[in-house]
Amino acid sequence: MSKEVSNEEINDKELESPVKDEIGESQADEVPGQAQEIEDEETTADKPKEELPPPTPEELKQLRADAAKAGEYYERLLRQVAETDNLRKRLAKEKQDAIRYANESLIEQLLPTMDSFDMAMMAVNSADETSIGSLKTGIEMVHTQLKRTLEEVGLTEIDATGQDFDPTLHEAMSRKETYEAEEGVILEQIRKGYKLKDRLVRPASVVVATAPGENNEPEKGEDE
Repeated sequence: MSKEVSNEEINDKELESPVKDEIGESQADEVPGQAQEIEDEETTADKPKEELPPPTPEELKQLRADAAKAGEYYERLLRQVAETDNLRKRLAKEKQDAIRYANESLIEQLLPTMDSFDMAMMAVNSADETSIGSLKTGIEMVHTQLKRTLEEVGLTEIDATGQDFDPTLHEAMSRKETYEAEEGVILEQIRKGYKLKDRLVRPASVVVATAPGENNEPEKGEDE
């Protein structure tokens, strides 16, 4: 018994076939493109890299000269670094010695004064009542010698008595009310001050005059 095919089934098959053909064609179109890309990548990977040409004899000669010059500069740099380090160490040592022995020249100038003091002490130990005058003269000579030595190195005394009070040179130990001097004038110098050239070493300790207060004025009626 033969099987009959209906018209509807035939129509359905005809509708499905163009769709399948279009899909197949699209896939067929994509596959060759992908294959071409893969082929190009393989060709690029297999292609050898370009090598640089070997240097010419002139270029080799220049390279050797540059290398020799670079080595010379490096050795010179090492020597300069070593010399700088040695110089730094030498300057540091000289600085320490200068600080340690800064007063050497001053001590050398004071040694004769010390000798005079030693002689004065020996005279005191063997002195009697008749040698007081000579002992006084010896002490005055030592004082004069010491003062002269200090002046030679730049030390000067600050003469404050009778001067106006200056806080940069004087130190007021007390104030004294008086009519005999103007206010701010130094009446008495308790301890001498000294300057080393232009630098203050020690201010002079002084007593400064001040105007009498109201309590010191005569009360009303006393002169009447």
